[in-house]
Amino acid sequence: MASLGCDAHGDLNDAEFSKPMPSIGLYVAVASLICGLAMAADLLHGFRHRKFWFPCKFFSLNATSLTFIAVGIKLSVDLNTSMPSRHDQLSKLSSSVFVCTVMGNSMPSLGIMENEDLLMNLMALGILVVTDVVNICIQLGTGAIYVFKEEHFLVVLLMLLMLTILSFSATTVPTTKRILETKYKKKYEVALKCPLATERTTVAKKIQQDLSKFWMMAHTSSPQFVMARSVTCTASGFFCLLSAVTLGEAMVRSYLLTPRSLWFCNGDSDYKWSTSLVLVCQTGAVTIGTVAPAIRWFTAVNFRCPIRGKKYYRDEFRVESYWTNWFSEKKQRPSSLTILKDRRCRKIAHDGKRWMLDVCIGTQCVIVFASKIIRYISVYCVSRILICCYFAIRRSGTVSHGESDSSGSRQELASFVLHLEGEDELVDLMVRSNREATDHWVKNGRKKQPLDLIELLEATTHVSRGFEGIKEFDSNEVASLAASGEPPNCWALPLVTLASVAVALPNVKPGSIKKLLNAVNEALDSVNKFENVLDSGGELTNLRKAAEVVWLGVDLYHKWFDVDLRKLSKQERSTEETLRELVETAKREFSESWQMNLMVCMKHKPSRWPVKTLAANSMYRICQTILQSYESRDYGTGEDLLRKIESIISDIVSGCFCNVAQVISAKCLVTAVEVREESVRAAALHLGRTEKILEIVERRCLPDLRCDKMKNIDEWRAFYKLNSSECNKNKTVSLNSNELCIIVD
Repeated sequence: MASLGCDAHGDLNDAEFSKPMPSIGLYVAVASLICGLAMAADLLHGFRHRKFWFPCKFFSLNATSLTFIAVGIKLSVDLNTSMPSRHDQLSKLSSSVFVCTVMGNSMPSLGIMENEDLLMNLMALGILVVTDVVNICIQLGTGAIYVFKEEHFLVVLLMLLMLTILSFSATTVPTTKRILETKYKKKYEVALKCPLATERTTVAKKIQQDLSKFWMMAHTSSPQFVMARSVTCTASGFFCLLSAVTLGEAMVRSYLLTPRSLWFCNGDSDYKWSTSLVLVCQTGAVTIGTVAPAIRWFTAVNFRCPIRGKKYYRDEFRVESYWTNWFSEKKQRPSSLTILKDRRCRKIAHDGKRWMLDVCIGTQCVIVFASKIIRYISVYCVSRILICCYFAIRRSGTVSHGESDSSGSRQELASFVLHLEGEDELVDLMVRSNREATDHWVKNGRKKQPLDLIELLEATTHVSRGFEGIKEFDSNEVASLAASGEPPNCWALPLVTLASVAVALPNVKPGSIKKLLNAVNEALDSVNKFENVLDSGGELTNLRKAAEVVWLGVDLYHKWFDVDLRKLSKQERSTEETLRELVETAKREFSESWQMNLMVCMKHKPSRWPVKTLAANSMYRICQTILQSYESRDYGTGEDLLRKIESIISDIVSGCFCNVAQVISAKCLVTAVEVREESVRAAALHLGRTEKILEIVERRCLPDLRCDKMKNIDEWRAFYKLNSSECNKNKTVSLNSNELCIIVD
């Protein structure tokens, strides 16, 4: 009997070895398709969010994408498999062009990487590209690649050029981040002090104007955008387009023009039908992936077209200092060569390092200079076509002659554009392209307004013109359950506890409870976001966790821990008896949790108590407070008490919303530079969703409370305790961020 891999005579039987090859080809096609879909997602994301420089959100250089790329170039690095037919040879070329497309498409993603990740990813990409280039050269020498030799030579050259551009462009990332971060902090202070010149507007409109300044700063300093608008990225886009054109030329020449003159060999490769699938998938990926780099290149060319009446030839070919700053800093630093004891050896090593860095500086200058030449030549060639199109459109009378009504606003916004050396001419373009971005996000946010919360606030504002509910939900006269003190209050926990009490009330319409729960759910979406920013020290973390745990049970199951609130509301009891039942339940839960976590409770301060202990304490105090008020005021039926609870909830939510400008300003400053743009966009969307709420809150009168104390609900309560008058009748709510002190560590 023959052993595995041998025939009956003991000789090697390799007839079976080629059977898995079509499956391998299918694997390559799937990997290429995944990369193509990710690049398509980035393209759609750019169009959808009006970011026509196309940031890398779904496809960037990382371990996952590099793995897919390595699989995708399997055919081009295969040295010894016979690839005789037309689609076999084209699939080898498409695999090489695929690498160029990937590098051109993912260049902006360099900006969001940390230094270590940047180095490791570029090293991995370099190994992959060099391996591909070496294998292609071997195949050109052995005859495995016997057609499209000129195309392969060109693509190999483009791959090496793009890898060099990618690697040297990455060295500018730490420098540009540092420069723009310094500028951002300076402009941030200016933005808070200098409101845009405009007529008297509402609070929401003033916050929107501040957001437009924050957006302009965050967007123009975004590391991906900085990389995408660089001259090297423009050159990379041109090379990417050229490689795609090379593949297109080879396909047209092989299928349409003179296919017989290319003398393809007869027969099929071991990959069989899968090479055609690979060719289709990679051609699709190349086509989709070339769009973003080509648009970046064309945008740079279009902006510098002479029809705009400006010429920048004087500084066109100057290499700015930030391109070589990283190498210069490394050159000035002493070498850490402690392993070398001999002074002469250390001197030789140090001189060698300086020589290598001088070579790198020279190479960087050549790359930037060559990229600017490519851009200049592109402008010269393409401008002829653009000029013809411009005059044709002008003759038809469809050219807009400017926006004089908004020129003042544009000029003021231009001062908040953060740009690098040599980018002065881009300032006006960036303002024109992004001036209305904030308005766009706010309008999108208005489509998703919290209608139930707005209805609740509208219905209760006429009852309470101030924020009396903040002092009324927890009475100082209620006895403490623990001798070690009382935990502080946060904004969220009283809301969910009051909602829990409302669900348990007897003789209440189910529709009223449903609307209240929806309103509280919508309120918590904002309150939780606010507290994450306002509680910068994490002092109230356990209280916020307690609110989340309680709300999960109430919202989904109408339960407060193990207590079925709906079942409790349907019992034949009065409102007072139901409240006393909740008090006893809270005392029992508190006692059990306290005994189980005695060491933790005694060791830590009250704000660090376990979640269940904090939730039970909140339920006990709020129910006891209502009972005390119940004895002095006749609230009547459960519906009447529900109205009072709704009023208290409305006051707490309104008080929390008085911090909106602080939250937005702090969020726009402390967020990491890589995600700051997204943070400002989310703030604009949230402003649109809650714009109506701010208008309602603005109608209330605000106590004379300092802005740094306004973030803490206990500071509101302390103020009301010391001041008998609820509010200064001559004051109205002022949520303008320019009048607030920003509390950022």
